[in-house]
Amino acid sequence: MSARDLISGEAELDSQEEDESFDEETGEVRQKNRKANGTSGHFEDSSEEEDDDDDEEAAAAIRKDFIVEDDEEPEERERRRRERKKRRREEREEEEAGLDEEDLDLIGEANPDFERRAPSEPKLKRLKRGHKEDRDVQRRRGVDDIFDSDEEVEDDFRNQRQSLRADARNLQDEFADFIEEDFDDQDGVVDDDDADVARPVGRTYNEIREAAGLDEAALEDMREAFGDGNDYDWALDLQDREEDGEQRLMDSEDPEALEKQLELKDVFEPSQLAERLLTDADNDIRAADVPERFQLARKPFKDLVLTAEQFKEESVWISIRIWDQKKKKLDLDLKDHFRKAVAKVLEFMVVDEYEVPFIFQHRKDYIIHSERVARTPDSTNPGAPAEEMVAVKLLEQSELWKIFDLDLKFRALIEKRNALSDTYQKLQDATEFRNEIFEEMLPAADTIEELQDVQDYFHFQHASRLADLAALNASSATNGTQRRPGSSRALFERIRSSSVYGLVRAFGITADAFAQNALKEGRRQYTEDPLDRPDDLADKDHIMDPPDYSSGAQCLKAAKAMLAEEIFLSPKMRKVMRREYYMDGVVDCFRTDKGLRRIDENHPYYDFKYLRNQPIKEFGARPDLFLKMIRAEEEGLVEIKIRLENAESFKKKLYSEIESDNFSEIADAWNRERREVLDMALLKLNKTMARLVKENLKTVCEDEVAMRCREEFSRRIDQAPYKPKGLQLGTTPKVLAISNGAGAFMREAICWAYVDEEGRVLENGKLTDLFIGDPDRGQSDGADVERLVQIVQHRTPDVIGLSGWSADTRKLYKMLEEIVERKDLRASLNDPDDGGRTDRLEIVIVNDEVARLYQTSPRAAMEHPGFAPLTNYCVALARYLQSPLKEYAALSKDVITINMDPAQSYVPQEKIFKQLETALVDMINIVGVSINDAVVDPYVANFLPYVCGLGPRKAQQMLKVINVNGGAITTRAELVGDPDQQLLGAVGPRVWSNCSSFLYVEFDPVEQDSDYLDNTRVHPEDYDLGRKMAADALELDEEDIEAETSENGSGAIVRKLVRDDQQDKVNDLILEEYAEQLEKNFNQKKRATLENIRAELQTPYEELRSHFALLSSEEIFTMFTGETRDSLHEGMVVPISIKKVGEDYIEARMDCGIEGTVAAIEISSRPEVSPRQLFQQFQTVQAKITYLNRKTLAAGFSLREEELRIPERKDYDRLPGEWDDIQERADKESMKEKNDVSGRTQRVVKHPLFRPFNHAQAQEFLGSQARGDVVIRPSSKGEDHLAVTWKVSDNIYQHIDVLELGKSGQFSSGGAYKVGGKYTYTDLDEMIVNHVKAMAKKVDEMMMFEKYQGGSKADTGMFPSLFPSLFPSLKVKKNK
Repeated sequence: MSARDLISGEAELDSQEEDESFDEETGEVRQKNRKANGTSGHFEDSSEEEDDDDDEEAAAAIRKDFIVEDDEEPEERERRRRERKKRRREEREEEEAGLDEEDLDLIGEANPDFERRAPSEPKLKRLKRGHKEDRDVQRRRGVDDIFDSDEEVEDDFRNQRQSLRADARNLQDEFADFIEEDFDDQDGVVDDDDADVARPVGRTYNEIREAAGLDEAALEDMREAFGDGNDYDWALDLQDREEDGEQRLMDSEDPEALEKQLELKDVFEPSQLAERLLTDADNDIRAADVPERFQLARKPFKDLVLTAEQFKEESVWISIRIWDQKKKKLDLDLKDHFRKAVAKVLEFMVVDEYEVPFIFQHRKDYIIHSERVARTPDSTNPGAPAEEMVAVKLLEQSELWKIFDLDLKFRALIEKRNALSDTYQKLQDATEFRNEIFEEMLPAADTIEELQDVQDYFHFQHASRLADLAALNASSATNGTQRRPGSSRALFERIRSSSVYGLVRAFGITADAFAQNALKEGRRQYTEDPLDRPDDLADKDHIMDPPDYSSGAQCLKAAKAMLAEEIFLSPKMRKVMRREYYMDGVVDCFRTDKGLRRIDENHPYYDFKYLRNQPIKEFGARPDLFLKMIRAEEEGLVEIKIRLENAESFKKKLYSEIESDNFSEIADAWNRERREVLDMALLKLNKTMARLVKENLKTVCEDEVAMRCREEFSRRIDQAPYKPKGLQLGTTPKVLAISNGAGAFMREAICWAYVDEEGRVLENGKLTDLFIGDPDRGQSDGADVERLVQIVQHRTPDVIGLSGWSADTRKLYKMLEEIVERKDLRASLNDPDDGGRTDRLEIVIVNDEVARLYQTSPRAAMEHPGFAPLTNYCVALARYLQSPLKEYAALSKDVITINMDPAQSYVPQEKIFKQLETALVDMINIVGVSINDAVVDPYVANFLPYVCGLGPRKAQQMLKVINVNGGAITTRAELVGDPDQQLLGAVGPRVWSNCSSFLYVEFDPVEQDSDYLDNTRVHPEDYDLGRKMAADALELDEEDIEAETSENGSGAIVRKLVRDDQQDKVNDLILEEYAEQLEKNFNQKKRATLENIRAELQTPYEELRSHFALLSSEEIFTMFTGETRDSLHEGMVVPISIKKVGEDYIEARMDCGIEGTVAAIEISSRPEVSPRQLFQQFQTVQAKITYLNRKTLAAGFSLREEELRIPERKDYDRLPGEWDDIQERADKESMKEKNDVSGRTQRVVKHPLFRPFNHAQAQEFLGSQARGDVVIRPSSKGEDHLAVTWKVSDNIYQHIDVLELGKSGQFSSGGAYKVGGKYTYTDLDEMIVNHVKAMAKKVDEMMMFEKYQGGSKADTGMFPSLFPSLFPSLKVKKNK
């Protein structure tokens, strides 16, 4: 059966096409013209004939081969484009050739002699309807046309349209058979609707001329008025080119069209492409066979190539900086081995481009120092070897990341040094000079700060030469270096070029020689005195240089300024100052006038309000303190000053280095001038050094806090899944998660979710009444207790996870414990170590920091669209128990919102995230990623960006390629592609070498191509070692190995080891000798690698993480209450809400949810008064915490007035001289003085929120506070009024007037408080909670609403039009 047999006819017409048309009035039959190009019709067109010829050829080809291949030559395509362009031009000319009726009217107005021809009576009334096909102008496409290209169809349509327009002048004659004269019988007038059928007939230019009756002059006037029709040819040409370009885009075989293919950047905004990692730069990163993190980090230095000498210098440079911190842990004898290890790691990173996880896992032998030492004789083991191998780890994994960061800093240093060197070389080539100090200091500068000093010195000494060089080259003379802003040296250049500079030389010592003396380097340079006094020498003619320096005083002043500037800009002198500041510098903190009012004893900045004489080196142990001081300075509350502790003694030492040793009146005069010069230089040096040291100290403290965050985060992610009894470590448990959120226990719903071991949510719901009854008292269980029991028995979870953010969660925990015990709920697994007995179901309080972020996240809405936020919260709790690492990795950049350190908020987020990312990279590469699971499971795919060598872009590319290749891989080698199997490469060879061992493929014994080693941590480069070890363990000779591998492939030996279950035999191998042979014969250190292979052959990808860490009592206390040990402790005075008043006790509750009691003795100092007389239910009062149990969340309070009067005092551990007590006392005295010039004494109210502020000060104080914060302050309306100011939003505050009722005296507090004349409260706390906080809650609800807009009024006015695009899922109802 051939292809042509599939076609029953060439172009079989349907019955409708064969119908005949009838005249509606006469009934005569009119045969339809079936010709493709009617030779007797009126639609004949040559271009159409060409197309039909092509169609006939195509039909013949179809009958022959069924498919027509478009092998059209480029010249033919170009010819057809030119024809189409020509046809379009002709069509437009014909359309624009005629004049409409309005044009004729205008001609008549311009030419009064022109008589417009009366409109002739129309010949037609209506167009008679023929058959449907009579009105169908476009030719139908039959079977022969199904493979015609869209281009040909478009040509057909255009040809037909052109044919219609070409014969438009004869339309009345063309449709003579279709049109009849049908006038109205009464008036003979054509109906308007019928008249619309006839369209204006187009006229040619000659017809218009004849119809208008215009002569040549009139036609010239018409052309001047209306043009000759060629005025817009340029626009038509442009349109033709655009259409031609569009046609090229439609032609996929056109080489020019391929260059103009539509790209993403032509459709999407750059910000959208950058967000989705689809920019050209992102694509370059995907394509480059370099680890993604390396590409991003080294992007600023991609053109920098280090020389061999610079590479050696870098290894020494990095070793020095890490050894300063490492020397406390390593012996001094290991210093050389440490430097070699650093150099080797640097080689792996720079030359081989291996990432940190690869080096730590597969080059571990190079960061471990091993040596044989004599073993201590053991009488119990006389046959023991005389020597033993001792290994010391020289570098930790976190230090490898530090090497990577230092490599980037060194590259920045080299780039700046190279730029300065190039500039100096160009200056030498142009002017032929030398600067020995520059040549000496440039290579010696090993920090960016020192290099900047050299650059400043260089630009100061050679400002004029650099300007000449810039003018000569017509470009910047700095060649990429940075010049200090405002560093004009015009004044000093004039001094240097004038005769006054002779007076500078007369000082007897140069700035560089003096700095060398101060630095204590080289031979001491002595100062020589001139023969004349300074003032006498300055008055000499050879020194003065009129008109700028026409007097001796001017010359001496200029010379001193010049020498002081040279000392100030001397790189050696700055090195002296920098060293002195870091050794003996101290920090003083001074409060500003604003800080005097804002920082009180309860303010977090009070710790350093009067801090003095704090050594700079001490901040290394307290980085949070300095960062907090920097934040306070940015807020304008304090001023930080850095100075030398022994400035005067240091200055005297410098005097001795610049003065001469002579004893004479002239020497004394010159020494006085020299000291003045040094004072001038030190003034500028101290100011500059203080600024630079502060900036550097800030950076060091930020790095230290970021490193602390990394260490804490590493501890949190170093947790295996929770392990119930009976499960192997690393196995994922089934979890039932329960939470009451912030709800009140037994009054609000409790949500639960069951998540199986695959992470799927199989069931969820709500519970309310979990009260466990007491049969002895006749109390039955709550309505939901049995429901909970049924859930546990049906789903058989391995563990129950519980959490929340209220103190009532503790009650829920105790209730669940009682239910499990009473109902004897047990886990589903047996404990093999306990005779198969099952244990009671465990209840674990889970860290909820990830769950709080997940519950309202877009990710939760996408994964579980119908779940309530609290249910999503439970899902996240269950998944956290199953794998904390997965939950943290799924957060991506949101992980920085989790608090790792109290000072985290003072560090830039980018720096924090960088450290947290490295911690994730370390842990995920220890755990490994199942690549086939990552393809199908998004939660596992979240690991891929952190795999060694990969990143977000390369991870996307890898998943995409694997899906294209079939959706799964069977070996690691498939990741680099296989042309024979038509597999695309997901990564390049270098990236594959980085990532392959961390991406494992589960071993399938049935699959022939499956390799057991692909399911281990063994790198493919070490597969031969693993196979050799397996063969040795099986005691196979070479013939057995060859036979096995030839039959079953290269992995047959390991497969046999596993199949025979003989992996334990590898423990009998002596790896030490094998490692020595490898190092001796192949110069490869593989001792640790061999140990790793032995472990992986026995247990592939063994769980190396620590056990799941249960929360401590302190952590649970903070999670449930939101309070820390600093924010809530015994001795504090806090507001409490009274829940119940008894005869001899009071039950109360704090705002954080902790409940407690007030014993009878702590209620009042008057025992004869009943508590009910003093207090009432729901009243809010001030109380002192006398007892606080952080485990049970219970507290004790005191309401005694004498206890409340005793203020809480913090204990500060300060050394003498570190606190300015005098200034503190003076400020306290000043705050007690009168409040304003009116003489009114300051009102004092015993309340923690009271401040002696006016309205402006209150707003300023609340400016940096959170929305809803409150300040109680004195009122200007009188002694019986108070003012309450609270922050509504940014720059929006409300001032509330509060009237005090029942005051017993001028300075006493009122018995009641009235707001607005109608709301009365018993005390200030009740007013704040029930009035201010209630309004603040409504404001929060309003601002959290989806339609709330926080912009300006104009922006809000635009919101309704933008709403549909912002929220496409919501419908906006329009008022009709």
